[in-house]
Amino acid sequence: MNALAVTRVLALLVFATGAAMLLPMLISLGYGEAEWKWFGASLLVSCGVGSLVAWLCRGRPELRNRDGFLIVTLGWLFVGLTGAMPFWLSGQIPVFTDAVFESVSGFTTTGASILPDVEVLGRGMALWRCMIQWLGGMGIVVLSVAILPILGVGGMQLFQAEAPGPSPDRLTPRIKETARLLWGVYCLISAVEFLALMLCGMGWFDALAHSFTTMATGGFSTKAASIGHYQSPAIEYVVIFFMFAAGINFSLHYSAMRGRLRSYFRDSEFKVYITVISLAMLVVATTNLILPGVDTEEQLRASLFQVISIVTTTGFATADYELWAPAAVFVLIMLMFIGACAGSTGGGMKNVRLLLLTRHSINELRKMIHPQAVFPVRFNHRAVAPDILTNILGFVLLLLLTTIAATFVMTLLGLDLLTAFGAVAATINNIGPGIGGVGPTDHFGHIPAVGKWVLVFCMLLGRLELFTVLVLLTPDFWRRT
Repeated sequence: MNALAVTRVLALLVFATGAAMLLPMLISLGYGEAEWKWFGASLLVSCGVGSLVAWLCRGRPELRNRDGFLIVTLGWLFVGLTGAMPFWLSGQIPVFTDAVFESVSGFTTTGASILPDVEVLGRGMALWRCMIQWLGGMGIVVLSVAILPILGVGGMQLFQAEAPGPSPDRLTPRIKETARLLWGVYCLISAVEFLALMLCGMGWFDALAHSFTTMATGGFSTKAASIGHYQSPAIEYVVIFFMFAAGINFSLHYSAMRGRLRSYFRDSEFKVYITVISLAMLVVATTNLILPGVDTEEQLRASLFQVISIVTTTGFATADYELWAPAAVFVLIMLMFIGACAGSTGGGMKNVRLLLLTRHSINELRKMIHPQAVFPVRFNHRAVAPDILTNILGFVLLLLLTTIAATFVMTLLGLDLLTAFGAVAATINNIGPGIGGVGPTDHFGHIPAVGKWVLVFCMLLGRLELFTVLVLLTPDFWRRT
């Protein structure tokens, strides 16, 4: 383990997080809010400590594979702790555990909140809350496209053998250049959404905040009623489109911007993504339309909005879906675990894993009839290596086991079964709102302190593709080689 190199990278991440506080500090100062002082204090502490530690650990020591796992996991934790400082020091979230929960929820783009009313926050603090989701969302894209495949985990790992380098489409042969290109795509789409929301009548501040959290599929809002506050079909359709776009592999967006629009429809995962949304929309809309006194267009829009919000793990809401037909709620719960596409800002299991598991299962049935035949699992017309299929089976098993274990712990803390399961499902899949006592009209503030730390762990687990975190808990990882 190269402790010096790991510490330097973590210090630089803390420094960068502190530097990002400059914008909300200026917003607070411009609006005459006292919170600007606490942003300033947090900025000075994080930048000062980060730069000092980075300087003390200067040098160019080589990072190894094992160092990568530690940097990814501790990096997200340290960034979450740093981002909590303004919430806690300002007294907007006076309990340290709550401040960390809100910050980690933001950076992991989960969107679960302990705040019963977000509208009491000042402008600077509200912007910081949304901004950390935007920063975390881009971090997730770079992580899943450029870093996790190199470590041998993540939804994009299946491209590793066929496409040497940090990305499936060989955007560049270097992680730094890949990150720069993905940042450009991310910023451009965010800017387009910002302008579209303003054209639909949303104020510049709310448009900026919601473009941050939509592209990150994070779901934090400046309004207690989320997008439903605006009662605007135009705004809802804009958010639907950009949530849908944020759930797609960003490598495909990059290809499309270079004139290769067919890249979308040549990608097997994108086709599954479209199919899952269409089938879910059909079931949810049909079960809701049979309810008496329902306006057809409004209900279709609400169904489409909620399906895309859940499958992309954004977590915005325009309606209380817990009041919908049981079949519709069941479909939404299934969507929580399916999630969006690999290489997107969305969470969940990812459509690529669903596709490969389905094809693998079908092949196992065929082998029972033709025991001597060889049926390779293919993705985008390429055979998938057996070790990747084994990895996916392990991922799904670990997802189920950790969900069951965390739900059990939450019930021991006094939560009813529905709320315990809803809280775990919402955090480990990075959704935000769940079911039961943490539904779309509720919050996580009533969860016991120990339970909030369990859910913070679930957020990190889900956001970092399980293996990246769990490997740190194995004795072999810490054993000298």
